[in-house]
Amino acid sequence: MSTRIPAGADSPSPAVARPPAAPAAPGTAPARPDRRRWALLFGLGWLAQVAVRLWLGAEQTVPVATPDESGYLFAARVLAGGPDADMSSGTVYRGGYPLLLLPALLAGDGPVAVYRGALVVNALVSALMLPLGYLLLRRLGVRRRWSYVFAHVTAVLPCVLFYSEFALTDAVLPVILVGWLLLVHRWLNAPPPADRASSVRLHLAGTGASLLVAYAYACHSRGAILLVAHAGLLAAALACRWRRRPGVSLAALAAAAGTAAATLLNRSLLPHMYPHGDNDLGANVVRRITTEDGWAWTMSLGTGQVWYQAVATGGVAAVGLVAVAFAAIRPAAASAVPGTSGRTRALALAVLAVVAGIAFATSAALPVEYRIGNYVYGRYLACVTPVLFAVGVAVLLRASRRALLRAAAAAAALTLAAACVVQWYAGDLLSLYTYTAYDFPETAFLTWDWAEFHLWHATLAGLAVLFAAVVFARPRRHGPPVLAAVLAVVGIGMSVTATDRIARPLVREAVAQTDLRGSVDLRDHRSIAVDWNVPWTTRLSHYYWAWWSEGSVFDARWTPPPQNADLIVLAWPDNVPASASWPHGAPPGWHVVDSRRTDTGDWAAWSR
Repeated sequence: MSTRIPAGADSPSPAVARPPAAPAAPGTAPARPDRRRWALLFGLGWLAQVAVRLWLGAEQTVPVATPDESGYLFAARVLAGGPDADMSSGTVYRGGYPLLLLPALLAGDGPVAVYRGALVVNALVSALMLPLGYLLLRRLGVRRRWSYVFAHVTAVLPCVLFYSEFALTDAVLPVILVGWLLLVHRWLNAPPPADRASSVRLHLAGTGASLLVAYAYACHSRGAILLVAHAGLLAAALACRWRRRPGVSLAALAAAAGTAAATLLNRSLLPHMYPHGDNDLGANVVRRITTEDGWAWTMSLGTGQVWYQAVATGGVAAVGLVAVAFAAIRPAAASAVPGTSGRTRALALAVLAVVAGIAFATSAALPVEYRIGNYVYGRYLACVTPVLFAVGVAVLLRASRRALLRAAAAAAALTLAAACVVQWYAGDLLSLYTYTAYDFPETAFLTWDWAEFHLWHATLAGLAVLFAAVVFARPRRHGPPVLAAVLAVVGIGMSVTATDRIARPLVREAVAQTDLRGSVDLRDHRSIAVDWNVPWTTRLSHYYWAWWSEGSVFDARWTPPPQNADLIVLAWPDNVPASASWPHGAPPGWHVVDSRRTDTGDWAAWSR
């Protein structure tokens, strides 16, 4: 991945050395018009990427990826000084991503306006995958023209595009990870600074990479894996003398300070959102790594995550993963610049550590949820998929025929082996457990079935796309544009169909089942209490619609409804009118303002 020759490195071989540029002739026009042209291309391209995201998310008005979206929105509300939301016994949602949403909260005057503002923030950040993808492909040796084209393709991968339609960390984490990789690559491979300006640029790259991983840690627990990988690179840079001690110390100090700030930020949310504790995912990790069954669960689910990314990208990410592993084993052969093999190996090992760490750590922490998505899941590794995809594209465009066939064969073998592991461990559960369409935006498109999961059909479809990619990549003249078109059509098709068949129906369903705005003026209610026996997805939706209200929860089986609340939502038993839903009868002054019987659960809302 290196692009520059550090001081002290061997002279470049004739195969990679470039002849000196001829002096410009008198009167020759400067290269500024070309630079302006590229700046215009990136500006228009970024705006186009933003527009695509806003178009796809135009009908998203309510959190449907619950409880994740709700957790981040409520965390942003707390950080903005708004009311609390009791999400006790649930997963802890961190404060890094909600910080980005603060402008949306300051500009919005209600839940829908805030949510739409969050999607605008997502679009602005997610579209940065275009310039970052371009830089990544250039570092991988892809020509400028094709780097720009395939950067667009990378930016419309479902792992980048589809998740930007929701208030999730997955909308920004891919950009953060690619940005970190570019900065740390620059920091490791830059020559010793010759002047103050180059020294400042070097330190900015190191501290910037450190602050990005610290911010990732503030956003999600996956950021802890990035922190470990980053710390390993800092240690390697010091031990191998790739960077001087002061530079390493500055980068380490930035990482430590950023991590400390992230920890304080996340802890500040706990009393406002988890007053009675969380679901303690750490206990799951301990149990999984200390039992034989736990290890089987962890390894098989982690393998299922790798399988998903391989299939979801038509095998291209699998080619990239194989290439990264090859670079870790034989860095001299994978590096385009002599003298950088050690750095290439370190970066390759860091990427592999991130992939393995995220896949297996999240699998170890995951509770048994009786859904197919436990065994094959795409969101956790979505943040690193653009990197693997870009590496795979570089292999398709630059490798010799023999090397490409070997890489494709290895990627196909990896995908098939991972599918076998999933089939062996999950077995009939892949058809017996709950199918959640939101978990499978890519594989549903590949199998053209949004109601059931098909492991082997999806595997074969993904390998078919890989075969087509290998075939289309071969003609050097017309191959790259055809390859880009095929991959772009597949990626956009996945996101468009997922939006139409998954996201928008979920929004319509959530609004029909929980929207109270037509029944009561929620602005006048400063607190809402929801019965624990109301399904948690419905409970969080009520918190959302009552945006100005402090949300709390109680169990009506043992605790009387809190009469100091302005709005109370109770579970509505079968075969009784909504007015009989208050245990032992409602106190004077309370009356039902709305009630619904829905597929997910029945409820009645009371006010006074």
